[in-house]
Amino acid sequence: MNKLLQQLAYDSSRRDFLRGRAGLKAAVAATAAAAVSAVQAASNDSSDELIFMSATKLAQQIRAGKVSASEAVEAFIARQLAVNDEMNAVVMNCYARARKEAKALDEKAARGEWVGPLHGVPITLKDSLDTEGVITTGATYGREQYVPKKDATVVGRVRKAGAILLGKTNTPEFTLGGLAGINAASNLLYGSSHNPYDLTRSTSGSSGGAGAIVAAGGAAFDIGSDWGGSIRGPAHNNGIAGIKPTSVRVPRTGHIVDYGGLFDLWQQIGPLARRVEDLTLITPIIAGPDFHDASCAPVPWADPARVDLKKLRVGFFPTNGVADTDEDTKNTIIQAAKWLEGVTASVKEDLPREILSDLYDARTKLTSGDGWAFYKRMADKWGTKNFSPQVTERMKNMTPLSTAELVETWEKADDAKSRMLRWMSAYDVLLCPVAGKPAEAIDRPPNAPPPYNAWSYTGAFNSTGWPVVVVRCGSSADGKLPIGVQVVAPPWREDVCLAVASYLESKSGGWKRPPI
Repeated sequence: MNKLLQQLAYDSSRRDFLRGRAGLKAAVAATAAAAVSAVQAASNDSSDELIFMSATKLAQQIRAGKVSASEAVEAFIARQLAVNDEMNAVVMNCYARARKEAKALDEKAARGEWVGPLHGVPITLKDSLDTEGVITTGATYGREQYVPKKDATVVGRVRKAGAILLGKTNTPEFTLGGLAGINAASNLLYGSSHNPYDLTRSTSGSSGGAGAIVAAGGAAFDIGSDWGGSIRGPAHNNGIAGIKPTSVRVPRTGHIVDYGGLFDLWQQIGPLARRVEDLTLITPIIAGPDFHDASCAPVPWADPARVDLKKLRVGFFPTNGVADTDEDTKNTIIQAAKWLEGVTASVKEDLPREILSDLYDARTKLTSGDGWAFYKRMADKWGTKNFSPQVTERMKNMTPLSTAELVETWEKADDAKSRMLRWMSAYDVLLCPVAGKPAEAIDRPPNAPPPYNAWSYTGAFNSTGWPVVVVRCGSSADGKLPIGVQVVAPPWREDVCLAVASYLESKSGGWKRPPI
C-alpha cells in the first residue's frame, strides 16, 4: 500500500511539474493520500454478502485475496440480471468489457500489482456521464447511439483507481426533463425507473437509476450529478448515502450539463453508495482540477476521522415552513438531532426561514429566466428534435425575464447566500429534511406540476454551493420506505458532513436491504 501511495504522490507531482501548476501539488497529493488512507482504514460495515457490503470493504476483501475481481463482477452482473427487469435502473451494460477488465486486474493481483484504491470494484455510472466506448445518451434522442471517445473526468479517475464499469443508469433527458405523469427518473428512450423498496414508488431524480441499483445491490457505487437535489433525492428515496460536494470541488468535464454559464455553480458531481464510508473513499479520488473545468478549485481534502464531534455546534430544523412535510420526516430529523445531544457541543433547533424562502424564490426565477433557451441549445447541439410533452409544455408557457430582471434576481440570490453564510456562523453543521415525504407514487396526473416541496429543501444548497451528505436515519410509519437526513456544513467542510453522517449511520443502521 505504501508503494501505491508513493505512486499516486509521484503522479500528482509529475502532473504539477508538467503543467506548471505550482501550488496544486499539496492539494492533489493530499486527496490522493486520503483515498489510500480510506481504503486502508478498517471498514465499519458488518455485511458479509459480497453484493451488499460497502465498496470499501469489498476493495479490502479483494486486496486480501478473499475474493477476486472476476468473482465480484460476476456477482454484481447476476444481481443486475435478477432485479433490473422490474426496476429498469440500468439502461445500458458493458458486461463483456467488464469481464475482460476483471481478468486483467486479477492477473495483476497475482503478481502483487494493485491498480489503485478501487482495484476490482464493480460500479455503474449515471448515463449523463461520458464513458469511453460505451453508449452514453444523456437520455436524449440526439445521442441515442452516441459512443464517447473519452471518459468524463470523474469516470476516468475511478477507472484509473481500479473500478470496473458494468453499465449506465437511468436519468431524465439532460438530467432535467422528465415525462409528464411520471414522478421518477424517466425519459422517452428508456422509460421510468422503479424504487426497490416499492416498485410503485419514485426513485426520485435525476440520479434515480443510480440510487435504485445501488440500493438493490446491483453496483458497489454509482456517480451522479446534483443540479438541485439530484444526488440527494435519490439517496433519500432509495435509502442509501450520497454526497453533493462543495461547489467546484469536483470537475464537471464530460457531464452532459457540464460547466460554465449562469448555473455553473449549481452543478456538482458526487458518489452514491450504501455506506457513508464509501463517500469518504470515493470523493477525494474524483476531486481536484482537471484543467478543463475552469471553475474547479484545488482545495485540499480534510480527513473526516480527525473531526472532533465534541466541538461541533449543531443546528437543525424538521420543516422549512414552506414544504408540505409529514410527521414521519419531522420525527426522523428530531431523532437524528437527539442522537447528537451529549456527543456534540450543542444542539439547537433554528430555522432561517426568510433566507431559505429568498434562496428558493431566486432559484425558481433564475431557472426559467431565459425561457429554457439553454435547454434548447443543448438539444440543438445533439440534434434532438423530440421532447417529452412535459418539456414542450414547460417551454411554451415560460416567459423569459428581461436582462435587468435576470441580473436583479441574480443579485438577490447572492445576497441571500451571504445572509445564509452569516446565519451558519453560529453552527458547524446543520440537519434538515431532504424532502417533505418518503418516496411518493410514480404516477401523478399528466398536467400536474411538480409539488412545491419537491426541491425546496435541496435547491438552497446548490445555490449556496455548500457540501451536503444524505444518510438514511428513519423509515415511514409502516417501516417500508426509507427517510434520509441532509447533513450540511459550510464550504469545503465535507469532513464535518461525513463525520456527522457516519455517526448518525451508526445510530440508525443506515441502509437496509430492500425486499426486491
